[in-house]
Amino acid sequence: MPLLSIKTSCKIDDKTSIALAASRQAAELLGKPESYVMVLIEDQLTLVFAGNDQPAAYLELKSLGLPESQTAELSAGLCNFIHQQLSIDIERIYIEFSNAERHMWGWKGATF
Repeated sequence: MPLLSIKTSCKIDDKTSIALAASRQAAELLGKPESYVMVLIEDQLTLVFAGNDQPAAYLELKSLGLPESQTAELSAGLCNFIHQQLSIDIERIYIEFSNAERHMWGWKGATF
């Protein structure tokens, strides 16, 4: 049910390794089983932020029951993760949080 989408201007040589680490990180931060976490990575995108094309990232974290009171903590954890993995300055990372309603999230031919 959690989906972490990572879009970046950087070239990522080992996307699978980063995706696996991001899956563990998202599960830990959200306190949800990793068996439900999906990670999507798109690299080498044209991304201009603050008027320049230095390395940057845009993340989306969608989840059922996303704890709105913990978005600052989630932001810190995800920004630090991206900085450590991709060497992107945390000031060049945007994150969009989305709390999906159960009937609006499909899985296995049904909804949650």
